[in-house]
Order: sequence, then structure tokens, then C-alpha cells
Amino acid sequence: LKWNAYHMVVTSISHHKMEEAKEEEVSSSAVGLSLCDSVPLLWRMEDIKKFRSMGLVGSLVGALPRAPRQNGRMGRPLLLLPEEERLLSEKQAAARAEGVEELRQKVEQYEAHLQQSYEEQSALALEDRKAAMLRAMTSSNTRETIDLMSSEDAWKHRLETLDQNFSFPQSAMAVQLSTARAGLTYYPQDRAFLQADWPTRQRDGPRCDARYRVFRDLKGRGFYLTSAGKFGGDFLVYPGDPLRFHAHFIAVCLDLEESMCLLDVLAVARLGSNVKKTVLLCSSVKDGTVVYTSLQWSGMA
Repeated sequence: LKWNAYHMVVTSISHHKMEEAKEEEVSSSAVGLSLCDSVPLLWRMEDIKKFRSMGLVGSLVGALPRAPRQNGRMGRPLLLLPEEERLLSEKQAAARAEGVEELRQKVEQYEAHLQQSYEEQSALALEDRKAAMLRAMTSSNTRETIDLMSSEDAWKHRLETLDQNFSFPQSAMAVQLSTARAGLTYYPQDRAFLQADWPTRQRDGPRCDARYRVFRDLKGRGFYLTSAGKFGGDFLVYPGDPLRFHAHFIAVCLDLEESMCLLDVLAVARLGSNVKKTVLLCSSVKDGTVVYTSLQWSGMA
């Protein structure tokens, strides 16, 4: 009996520790999602790596610093699909990073700091100009300079004129730049603020729900999905990582009872044949399952 009681206590403690470790792992794996107006973005490399490790893709929309005038290779930030954002919220794998108000406050603080630094540097530059003028006047041995130095009123008038007409240009201001590599990871104290229970913006409408059910079902089957706007569909479906595979399917999300014009069916089937992809007509059933119908172009008789 004593051994059984001891075994139950040890089992309970180990189970409690496993639950705590699991919660810490979930909170630490939360990616910091930033909202630019209503667009979900990932900026930090650590968050992008975790996002990709979940089997989600997104799309890079930023310019590369060393090659800004091209669109063949893009950089951060990573733009998320609405379905990817919703899936992260359901898995409690997303956390709100700095919002618009926080960023606006930081911008205002930075601008105030720049203004204070400008005023300090302007005062120092004025003092240097006065000292340089004094050295120039004392170094000259001309009669005019000696008479001017002997007159206090003339010296005060010269200083007042300098005070009134002196201007320190903004372009001459020295700005302190940090040499540390910042902005790619969260500090531990900042990571504590990332709680994976923040409310996600809801998108109402039957079409949004149908798209998300299709996205979640295909993602659960091990496929990778990206946007298929340029192919006339909803999603491009890849059998593996898009960096290694071509898309095999073009997913078009429709209501199960929605009618589709025959010309539209022929157009999307012909498009899929031209790009060597199979068109999937995806419809969500009331019980939550998804029904797929594949279309392939076989020519006209």
C-alpha cells in the first residue's frame, strides 16, 4: 500500500511537470504576429522559421536591402493568408507583437529624442562659432580689429547678430546608430508578453468559413498551400515544401449547392491543363468534412 501511494504521488508530480513543460513549450513557440492596418505580417527571422516549421508558407513581400530594384527575390516581412492567421489562432501558436499604437508611441518618442538632440547640437555649434569668431578677432593685429575689441558695445552687437542669424541645418546633425544586431529575436523579458490567447480578427461570411475548412483539411492531409490568385483559384496545393516541389493542384472553393457556369468550368479546366495542374473543386459539407472533385482537360470532340 505504501509503495502504491508513493507511486501515485510520483506519477502525479511527473504529470504536473510534463503539463508545465508543455505549456512553456507552447508559449515559447508562439510567433509574434504584427498587423499593418489589417494585414498580418511576420518580421523576425525566428518567427518565420517557426512558422515554416509548422508546414505553413506565406509569401515574402519586402525588398532586399542590397537589391531593392527587383522583384525576383523578395525579403521580409512575410505576408500570411487569412486562413494561416486563423489556423495559428486556433492552435494558440500566434501572439500579438507590437501594434499600431505601440509603434506610433515609439515613433513619437524617437522624434522627440531627435528634436532634443538637435537642440543640444545646435547650442554646441553656436558656442563653437562664437569661439571661432573670438579666435579670429584676437589673432588679427590690424588697427580695425584692435579698435573693435576695445569697444564692448561692438562686441555685444556682433554676438547678438550671430545669435539671431545662426542656423544649424538638420543635415549636419549627428545621429547615433546602434552597431548591435537588433530586431531579429525577442529578449526574454519581451517574450513574456507574448501570450497566445489574444483575440484574432474575425472574418464573417460563408465563403471565408468554406475557404478555411478547405485550407485546414488540406493542411491536415500534409499538403502545403499558397495563394492561387494568378491561376484563378483560391489555393495552390503542393505535395511538399514549395521550395522543392511544384504545385499539383489548383483548389477552387465552392459551396456544395452553388451552381457554376459551364464556361467557367471549361475555362478553369483548360487553365489547369495549360499549367500542368489538376483543378480541385472543394466544397464543405455540414458535418465539417470536405468533398473534392477533380477536373482534367481531355479535349473537345
